[in-house]
Amino acid sequence: MVKYSYFPGCSLKGTGRAYEESLLPVMKALDIELEELDDWNCCGATAYMAVDEVKACVMASRNLAIAEKLGHRELMAPCSACYLVLNKTKHYIHESPSVHHVLDEALKVANLSYSGNIPVKHPLDVLVNTIGLDAIKKRVKNPLKGLKVAPYYGCQIVRPYSTFDDQYNPTTMDRLLEAIGCTVVKDFPLKTRCCGGSLTGTLPEPGLLCSYIILKEALKRGADVIATVCPLCQFNLDGYHDKIEAKWESVRIPTVYFTQLMGLAFGMNERELGLHRGFIPMKPLPAAFAQPVAT
Repeated sequence: MVKYSYFPGCSLKGTGRAYEESLLPVMKALDIELEELDDWNCCGATAYMAVDEVKACVMASRNLAIAEKLGHRELMAPCSACYLVLNKTKHYIHESPSVHHVLDEALKVANLSYSGNIPVKHPLDVLVNTIGLDAIKKRVKNPLKGLKVAPYYGCQIVRPYSTFDDQYNPTTMDRLLEAIGCTVVKDFPLKTRCCGGSLTGTLPEPGLLCSYIILKEALKRGADVIATVCPLCQFNLDGYHDKIEAKWESVRIPTVYFTQLMGLAFGMNERELGLHRGFIPMKPLPAAFAQPVAT
C-alpha cells in the first residue's frame, strides 16, 4: 500500500467531480491510499493568482503546511491549476527570500510552518513513474482496444516546471493509455496548447476559438475521444459545443478524464466513474464487454 496526502481542490468537488469519482476507485484498485487534507482551502489559482500572486501563494502554502504536518508524505494534486500553484509556491520558497518571508509570517498567524520540502505529485507521475505501467497492465480486465484517444495535457502540468515530463511533447499519458489498450493518436500537435482557460468566462470569443481549434484537430486525426487531466480543460472542451457550432461548425467529440478510461479498463461501472456527467457522451465502446454510457 502506497499512501499520499491528497489535495482535491475546489474543482474536483464541483464541476470536475467526475475526476474525483474516477480517480479515487482507480487509485484504490492500485493499492494507493489517498488521505484528504483536513480543512484544506482553495489553492489560490485563477482569480487569486491573477490579482495578487503572493497572496495566492499564501493560500497554497497553508495547504502545503497542513500536508507537512502529516509526516512529510508526498502530496497528490490532480487538478492542473492546483498542481501548478502548489509547485510554484514550493519554488518561490526556495528562490525568493522576500516571498518566503511573507509566507512564513502568514503561516505563523495560523500556527503553521512549512519547510518547502514536501513533494507535490501529479497522478500521472505517480501512476507511471511510481506504480509503473506493468502493475497497471495487471489490473486491466477489459482492454480498451479499438478506442482511438487524443491525449490532451493542457498547458499547466508541464509548464513552467517540467518536473516529470517534457514541456513540449509530454508522453506520460500516451504511455498510460496504451497500457490500458487504447490506440493513442500519435503526434497530436495540440496536446499542450491552451484550451482558452478562464477566457471563456471573460473574453468568450478568443476562449471558444482555442477550444474549437483543439476539438477540430482531434476529429481531424480520427480520435473517438479526448482524454484530459484538467477540470477546466474538460469543462471548456465539453461544455461549449452549442456556442462553437453557432460560431464555426460542429466539432462534437467527447472529452473525458484519463482516470475514467482507466476505470473502464479496470472493469468499473461507467456511471460510478462519472461518465454520465459529460455533455457529449461517449459512444459504446467497440469491445464486446462494453456497454453504452448512461446519459
